[in-house]
Amino acid sequence: MDEHEADALLSFAREGDRELRGLQAGAWRGRLQDRTPQLEAAFRWFLDHDRAGDALAMAIALANFARIGGRVTAGREWLDRALAAASPDDPQRPFALYENGLLAFWQGADEEVRSLLEQSLDLGRRRGDATAVAVALCGLARLLLREGDLDRARALCEEALGAVEGTDDTVGRSNALHVLGVTAQMRGDLEQAREVMSRRIELARTVGDFATVGGESSNLSMVERQLGNLERAEQLAAEALQIQEQRGDEWAVPYSLNGLAAVAVETGAYERAATLLGAAEALQARQGNAWPPDERPHFEHSRTVVTGALDPAQLQRAWSAGKAMSLADAVGYALGRSGLEQ
Repeated sequence: MDEHEADALLSFAREGDRELRGLQAGAWRGRLQDRTPQLEAAFRWFLDHDRAGDALAMAIALANFARIGGRVTAGREWLDRALAAASPDDPQRPFALYENGLLAFWQGADEEVRSLLEQSLDLGRRRGDATAVAVALCGLARLLLREGDLDRARALCEEALGAVEGTDDTVGRSNALHVLGVTAQMRGDLEQAREVMSRRIELARTVGDFATVGGESSNLSMVERQLGNLERAEQLAAEALQIQEQRGDEWAVPYSLNGLAAVAVETGAYERAATLLGAAEALQARQGNAWPPDERPHFEHSRTVVTGALDPAQLQRAWSAGKAMSLADAVGYALGRSGLEQ
């Protein structure tokens, strides 16, 4: 490894980070996976040659890859090492702390999440970085949602939107709209949730962020179902799943399966719902992810309904069939492309 190779790999990591938001994410995930040993070597080279800022940049660039690729622990280790080596004045620090906190959130390590995000927020405010402030506030709002403090979560989201008002920021604004929409849904303000989620989808389309289009469509599906629009809810969840399949976004698939299961419960297709729930639960477990606070109640409600609606043998058969499915089989089943009984 030399300086030229290390610099080229940092550029590759940054390009990969951008491309993971688009429709070619699956191909880019494969490229990043194939070159992981070289990326690790470049990361070590930066640390060994007093270029901790570049090591930090690489760790930030690969944080999303770590999340969707089932490498959360490794991603956090990179961020920890780079943060320990980087200058306290490095302008990337608030973003590295935020990414580390977000990875910890998906692990369910709430105390670590709070500490990392509070540090990120403090640094963002001291540096006057509106985007850093907004994303840290939204990260803390996610944690408040998990704790059930919906009023404070909404206030932090509104503060985040205020922080980026009048700027050309899209990242902080998108984060704020996402968490604000989730908060509105959890508060039962479904009309506001629909409006905010729709705004985020349109914002994502303008910048080609199909990761967000898919994820927010899945969230909007849950809202439309609760509003009684079952056909629209199913359409949105299926569209989200198709985007996730095209992108190779394994991490997001369980959420769309959860949405389709909830629609199946509403229409009385209890065996289909149980199969989808079993698949979603198994995929979450394989990835080491915990259900976020807006998704878990829907999963638990659907599980309760199918448990009461099916006899024990039916439930066990359907749930076990879902748990045994590969990712591709689960997606095919959910979209009606498999030969399994729907």
